[in-house]
Amino acid sequence: MQPDAFERLAQRILRESGFIQVEVTGRSGDGGIDGKGIMRLGGLLSFHVIFQCKRYQGSVSASQVRDFRGAMVGRADKGLLITTGTFTKDATKEATRDGAPAIDLIDGDMLIEQLQQLELGVKTEIVSTEKITINQEWFLGI
Repeated sequence: MQPDAFERLAQRILRESGFIQVEVTGRSGDGGIDGKGIMRLGGLLSFHVIFQCKRYQGSVSASQVRDFRGAMVGRADKGLLITTGTFTKDATKEATRDGAPAIDLIDGDMLIEQLQQLELGVKTEIVSTEKITINQEWFLGI
């Protein structure tokens, strides 16, 4: 999946999850901001959210979380960092560090769960599992 397609996938997930006015910014010089949207709670409160997408096989580091937070300050109430990979322990700690705006993290496993729950591009089927029976007589004949 190309980077811009991954950003559009994140946009779709957020829309399907109840965000409004979700758009992909996708501009160079955007300071690491890939998109923005508004999360409305109970029709009374709304939060401006910016998101960044990382197509990684490896782990997102604490410094990348800090960089995203720096880009986020003054532009939104919340930040959302989405990766196909994982987050290091230090990145997870950094995302919820005391005194700093919290950043919510979605790793590859959570991303898959969201796709399944929202039925976006995936189909879940229940299939029977393989059953293995040990033939004790065969082993005794060795």
